[in-house]
Amino acid sequence: MGWEEKQVRGYPEFVQTAQRYHGRPIFALFCGDKDAAGRSWCPDCVTAEPVVRKELHNMPDDSVFIYCLVGDRAYWKDPNNEFRKNLKLTGVPTLLKYGTPQKLVEEECFKAELVRMLFTED
Repeated sequence: MGWEEKQVRGYPEFVQTAQRYHGRPIFALFCGDKDAAGRSWCPDCVTAEPVVRKELHNMPDDSVFIYCLVGDRAYWKDPNNEFRKNLKLTGVPTLLKYGTPQKLVEEECFKAELVRMLFTED
């Protein structure tokens, strides 16, 4: 396996992890927090996660996949949260190639072919 996965929660942890792997291709999936049973409050995240995970093997060698929980629903809905302000996220799930404008938002993350394209195209 030529890539690795990091799981983080919250904006500061995301930034710290992204900085640690600076210089490597970084892909990030942002989803709503999960409850004790492991289910996200965001139904689209529940649908998207297995689709994205099935395509991870298409990431370039040396890539880092960051699975980031954005917080609870109330925090996410706040238009001034750090993910919205600093990363310009508009919805969850969002899959993006860090440092580029390339991203898939909400239902786009349900489409394996779009996820594969994000992972494989320069």
